[in-house]
Amino acid sequence: MTLISLSADEARRIALRAQGFVGAPDRKAGVRGVLRHLGAVQLDTISVLARSHELIPYARLGAVGRQAVEAAYWSDRHAFEYWSHAACILPIEEWPHFAFRRRIKRAHGYRWHKMKDKEGSCRLVLDRLRAEGPLTSTELGGAKNGGPWWDWSETKIAVEWLLDAGDVVVTERRGWKRVYDLPERAVPDALLHDDLEDRECLRRLVALAGRSLGVGTRADIADYHRLKGEQFDAVVEDSGLVPVTVEGWAKPAWADPVALATAPRGRHRTTLLSPFDSLVWDRPRTERIFDFAHRLEAYVPKPRRIHGYFAMPLLTGGRLQGRVDPAREGTTLVARQLSLTTPKAAAPMAAALREAAQWVGCDAVRVERAQSAAEAAAVTAELALLGA
Repeated sequence: MTLISLSADEARRIALRAQGFVGAPDRKAGVRGVLRHLGAVQLDTISVLARSHELIPYARLGAVGRQAVEAAYWSDRHAFEYWSHAACILPIEEWPHFAFRRRIKRAHGYRWHKMKDKEGSCRLVLDRLRAEGPLTSTELGGAKNGGPWWDWSETKIAVEWLLDAGDVVVTERRGWKRVYDLPERAVPDALLHDDLEDRECLRRLVALAGRSLGVGTRADIADYHRLKGEQFDAVVEDSGLVPVTVEGWAKPAWADPVALATAPRGRHRTTLLSPFDSLVWDRPRTERIFDFAHRLEAYVPKPRRIHGYFAMPLLTGGRLQGRVDPAREGTTLVARQLSLTTPKAAAPMAAALREAAQWVGCDAVRVERAQSAAEAAAVTAELALLGA
């Protein structure tokens, strides 16, 4: 069998299409279609323009209403929250395929905290949920003991352990708080089982990651749902993925056969990306595909930041051509720190900033600081042409 060879550009376009950035957006399928297509949408507490799980469909669909985004995720038993690449929103149909991880968690016996009375605390949580219906940790008795955020109450430790083990499930958030429920109420009957063997769970997740990425190395595909390399090795031959070589990639790769069947065609989206977007959440892959090194600096001390607290890469023309650290001041979107990889990116950066501003209800955009005075002037001039 002849090994398929891809150029670096072919691999880049395949990856973009697989992630939903090439061609007309599927507005009919909407936010739920984006979730099914990606297989996982990462959650994070940081909120700048919006929270990351809102930015993911926005980047692909445009200015979809933010309340519509929340409703699409958290209604009709359509999705659940669990540990994938990180804490993620996952399509409900994938519930059975995370049984292997629930078994691992149960065997480990605890997450980070240990309970003083594991049996009694868990029984109390389950009894409350059975009697009263879905509850937040606050409604269950409080998430913290009154100290730092990691100083969890016994009830919070219990309910999070039960979530890890699959004895409770989260299919809704209210005001960013997890709402815990019993699986038998929240997961459709046809999916409510943990009888798939580990191998079948892993095979499905490797195949799903390969489809969501289009093409990737062993590390790329395993990292999508945070699998181990040996787990990938055990199932890749049965996953349906096709071995390929990619120009400039030092390691072997695999591709989704559907992605190889037709060449990616259509318009490239111009947008700002969350640092937690699955197109760029894997930093080594991002640098390999786009020749663009990106780092989240939210946890870097302010004096040592280069690009800003929540720098968002600019995707335009199928390439990453800059980044901006946005903030809101009243009804003005402020580009606190901005940089471009080429002067030609000034116009797309301005367009992306204007669209983002309108989406979050701002009526003006201001460039506060840029990599150079010339870049600040160029983007400001383009914004003026757009009336922003």
